[in-house]
Amino acid sequence: MSTKRRYHDAEVEEIFALATQTAEAGPLALPNHDGLTLEELQEVGAQVGLPPERIAAAASAVDVRGETLPQRKHMGQPLSVGRVVDLPRAATDREWELLVAELRATFDAKGEVTSHGGLREWSNGNLHAFHEPTDDGYRLRMTTFREVTYSMTAMGSMFLVMSIIMFVAMASKGKLGLELVLPMFFGAAGIGALASNMLQLPRWAREREQQMEHIAERARTLLEASTADDDDAE
Repeated sequence: MSTKRRYHDAEVEEIFALATQTAEAGPLALPNHDGLTLEELQEVGAQVGLPPERIAAAASAVDVRGETLPQRKHMGQPLSVGRVVDLPRAATDREWELLVAELRATFDAKGEVTSHGGLREWSNGNLHAFHEPTDDGYRLRMTTFREVTYSMTAMGSMFLVMSIIMFVAMASKGKLGLELVLPMFFGAAGIGALASNMLQLPRWAREREQQMEHIAERARTLLEASTADDDDAE
């Protein structure tokens, strides 16, 4: 069974976007695939004049950032954000402490640190970062979930239902004058809560994605630098 890294649709697009930033290239005809290896990416790139080393450099940049995890959606908007990055080796106690310090500074949260055997975790509410073993090494997995979205949606929906009930009750009694101010107020509050909720989600997701990408790059750079130092010392 092949253990070669396979790059999926979003990663393939990002690799070629990075590789073509400073290169002349024609349109890319990507085959239907279940992920492409680096060698397959280089073959595709060669068809449009992209040097293999440029593809390799772009793929390395994507590796450092890690892979985004599937998002949960709420009314079409992202409700969760996650990223996982393969690590060159297990972090030492000192390196894990440095990563925790970076997590606290990046997310502006103290959080809690726990350890269970080979699994290490930093968590702050629904925000989690796991240093965990895999079948062939170690990885850093980060996840978060915006739980307040559900309560905001429930509150906005409740206000809208209240405004409709009040309006129907008043209309049935022929009260369609100043009495309508109250149901209109509840209706506006409900629409405002729902709209604010939906507008905040994309911005929240983008911010969390950028923060996680930064942590992923920091983790890979930290462990790779330490590995290189050890090799030089030998």
